[in-house]
Amino acid sequence: MEQKAHKRRTATTATLLAAVVTAALAAGCTGGGGPVDDGRGQLRTPTPSQSDSGSPRPSAAAPSALAVKIDNVRAARPQTGLDSADVVYAEQVEGGLSRLMAVYATKLPEVIGPVRSARVSDLELLRQFDRPVFAFSGAQGKLIPLINKEPLDVQTPGKVSGAFFRGSGKSAPHNLYLRPNRLLPSAPGADALTTGFRYGAPPAGGERETSRTVRYPAARFTFSWSADQGRWLVAMDGTPTVTTDGKRVAAATVVVQHVKIRESVFHDSLGNNTPYTETIGSGKAEVLRGGRAYDVNWKREKATDGTEFTTADGTPVNFAKGQVWVVFTKA
Repeated sequence: MEQKAHKRRTATTATLLAAVVTAALAAGCTGGGGPVDDGRGQLRTPTPSQSDSGSPRPSAAAPSALAVKIDNVRAARPQTGLDSADVVYAEQVEGGLSRLMAVYATKLPEVIGPVRSARVSDLELLRQFDRPVFAFSGAQGKLIPLINKEPLDVQTPGKVSGAFFRGSGKSAPHNLYLRPNRLLPSAPGADALTTGFRYGAPPAGGERETSRTVRYPAARFTFSWSADQGRWLVAMDGTPTVTTDGKRVAAATVVVQHVKIRESVFHDSLGNNTPYTETIGSGKAEVLRGGRAYDVNWKREKATDGTEFTTADGTPVNFAKGQVWVVFTKA
């Protein structure tokens, strides 16, 4: 009886979550002035090819990955389209909270979100990609000149008609969503993932591990190994991570990367300092795959490089095929 009741509750939850997405899509199609950014500043004036045409931007000579800043406070969950990302980066932001950057190359979901604002650490992290499409809601004024200098295809609300919309399932600012097919004609493919990640057989050794928790001052991520699914089930702040259509988010590989996190020159509207996560350099990391944990070294010599992960003897470390989560934690 308990199992039947649980199945009924699960089905009901999935139905409700699907309805949220449907309502959000409907809300995005209604009239009005359209969504606006979060009021933190203005970026480059759109070029004719990026203007309010409603068409995807022209294909570039080289494929470009899509990177989207995704809200990750409780009010923003469940997120939409997170399970389709090839790579999910988790970083610490103001107040000890967390924010995600999801990178898409092999698959574009119908909707992604909720979309939130950029942070200064994103610029260093994104330099490893070849002029990626960077979608976010806005940024504080002092950060705008730095973003404008970067080799990015910046996409914020108002640049492409219908690309961003406000959903009805959550309150602002946690209800801004993106239709990625308005920015890219199709998924660019795996060649756009210039992260330096390697895929293949696992390294020798490792320690058996079934759960790993990474804590920020006001947030935490837990990855639990599921032998049945062959994936690490993601939970955030003690709650299983599901998408709005009820899918459990699960990673094939989890990287806990120990980095320097320092104060930046930026602050939020409450005066909280914006942490700067340094992703260029070297250090220690743990790679979780196949129910085992491997102690490895990481190195990224310059901004345009991907990140290399090696064993103690310098052997490159392979990841399992599938979604990769990289959680940056203070060394």
